[in-house]
Amino acid sequence: MLQSLFYGTLTGLALCLTFGTVFFSLVQNSVDNGYWTGIKIAFGVFVCDIVFVFFAIFGTALLPDIPDFRKWMAGTGIIFLVVLGLNNLIRGQPKIAYPRTSLGNLVYYFTTGFLLNGLNPVNFISWVTIASYIRTNLHYDLNQVLFFFGASVIVVFLVECAMAVFAHRLKRVFTPKVVTIFNKVTGVVFILIACQIAYTNFLQ
Repeated sequence: MLQSLFYGTLTGLALCLTFGTVFFSLVQNSVDNGYWTGIKIAFGVFVCDIVFVFFAIFGTALLPDIPDFRKWMAGTGIIFLVVLGLNNLIRGQPKIAYPRTSLGNLVYYFTTGFLLNGLNPVNFISWVTIASYIRTNLHYDLNQVLFFFGASVIVVFLVECAMAVFAHRLKRVFTPKVVTIFNKVTGVVFILIACQIAYTNFLQ
């Protein structure tokens, strides 16, 4: 059990090193609107990861039998990322806000994190690949698999929460001008990742 917890923790840390759309959105929103918004986004990612892990462990038989399901998911993700990217590129200089304890925006930020994570097919494929590897190569039983993935998703969530708090603490460095530049760079990153998903799923 300790070995599965240890490897699960390392896997969670490794997954956090992939600086994708979640990372940029989490940092951007934490700087713009306070660390609680970043934590709400991280919570959406956490719930999405739990859903992915459930299907990775117990199989994809429960998924709806939709023809070209992966391509539909990829197409939706591409549109979502392009819209976010264009919004970042064309909007004006942001007004940096301080943290708000109100949960009024919970659904919006939770949904943003969930969709950013869920609409990229690579994330689901990654969990399925990891599940296959630890069962076939490490020969984990169900309890070890649950401990492994439990440690992984919790570590990912905690690291993303730490990123949100750390980003907000750097607020003094992120002046409105710097935040404007960062937001535009984030917009470009979103669009480039959308292009990468499009190339992988539709052009190869």
